[in-house]
Amino acid sequence: MNSTNSQLRQDPVSGDWVIIAPGRSKRPHDNGGKKSKRFILPVKSCPFENPIKSGHKLFLIYGTQEDWSLQVVENKFPVLTHAKICSMPIRRGLFNIARSNGYHEILITRDHKRGFPDLSPQKAFEVLEAFRDRYLALSNDQCVSYVSMIHNWGSLAGASVQHPHYQLVALPIIPPDVQHSLAGSFNYFKKNKKCVHCAMIAWERARKKRIIIENDGAVAFAPFVSRAAYEVRIFPKKHLPYFENTADAEMRSMAEVLQKVLYRFKASLDDPDYNFFIHTSPIADKNKYTNYHWHIEIIPRFSTRASFELGTGININDVDPDVAAKNLSH
Repeated sequence: MNSTNSQLRQDPVSGDWVIIAPGRSKRPHDNGGKKSKRFILPVKSCPFENPIKSGHKLFLIYGTQEDWSLQVVENKFPVLTHAKICSMPIRRGLFNIARSNGYHEILITRDHKRGFPDLSPQKAFEVLEAFRDRYLALSNDQCVSYVSMIHNWGSLAGASVQHPHYQLVALPIIPPDVQHSLAGSFNYFKKNKKCVHCAMIAWERARKKRIIIENDGAVAFAPFVSRAAYEVRIFPKKHLPYFENTADAEMRSMAEVLQKVLYRFKASLDDPDYNFFIHTSPIADKNKYTNYHWHIEIIPRFSTRASFELGTGININDVDPDVAAKNLSH
């Protein structure tokens, strides 16, 4: 597209519209070479240096309590708490309400300064492996419908503790954004008899404009309908509906590509804050969503949503995804 013209684009999965407006502002990382130094909490003040001593309940540990590389612990400030009864919606006037029953866990890697792109390949794989192990454990609870797996890096992304960590939130409902993605995927499959994400991967690989990196098992690209500047999505090349059923080989491929994308964020975009999250078929109605394709979505945080975006639900992206992919492919 022209470097100054705007264009409306509709996502084939969600049905949401975005505006690609490359002429609207300077590139997000072009800030005159000035960037605030990333704040790192002193080790002696960090509650994640010794999670058990800090009062966290331990669920999983790689290594020993004295020599560990990764721990999964209970969040001391959870958004959901476990209960022995399932959370059932009830009607209150116009509204449905339910108890906030579920689980909220934190996955902590050992090195205080080493984020995901700086881990060894094996340690990066262990993060996804630990996600998978805890997902499988939490899926045994019949009250859990969906497990959200997320990572917030930096204060703009919502990280309250600077020590690298990741989160799992097991919910009694399927989140709205995931519902939209599942519904869009199902509708596409019903009409075209193929996975929409597989079709998207094939389309991007054939055109080669927005592919950032790929290996034998995974591919990363800047989506044609990118909601934000430098948004990236990473898919297993094989059609895999369920994250928790992913074999080690594919999981290692995903970890490798995720590391390389995030390293290029550091090298090309001056180390921005970012969020990444995993979308997968839910636990509830297990065999209903085999047409879905699990993946990782990464959103760098350069700005906040303004009134137009909040009022319309239409995101404005001022970096052409073709340009984003080109800048991240080096």
